[in-house]
Amino acid sequence: MKPVVRARWSRAVLVCGKCSRKLDGGFGPDGDQPLAKALRKRLELKKGPKARAGIVETRCLGVCPKRAVTVIDAARPGEWLLVSSGADLNGLAQELGLSEQETEAPDAA
Repeated sequence: MKPVVRARWSRAVLVCGKCSRKLDGGFGPDGDQPLAKALRKRLELKKGPKARAGIVETRCLGVCPKRAVTVIDAARPGEWLLVSSGADLNGLAQELGLSEQETEAPDAA
């Protein structure tokens, strides 16, 4: 087993999976995608360590807002966001530091 795996992530965001399931979608162009998937698709991010940024769906984070999803920006763990169903993904991406310029892949050395 490898003791360390290198990732190309410039940012990491945690999205509550239980909140996403309770909303049964609510995001994306048709409002039928979970938040994590809609954000990945909007920013053209892949999954895994080779992505420019990580959007990770977790188990329940324990906040459980009504008609919203709990999101944590790993760069600001003291501030948890409650993202309402149908929220503007471009604005959310900017607030999380995930705009396309900010998540460019670092140069491989």
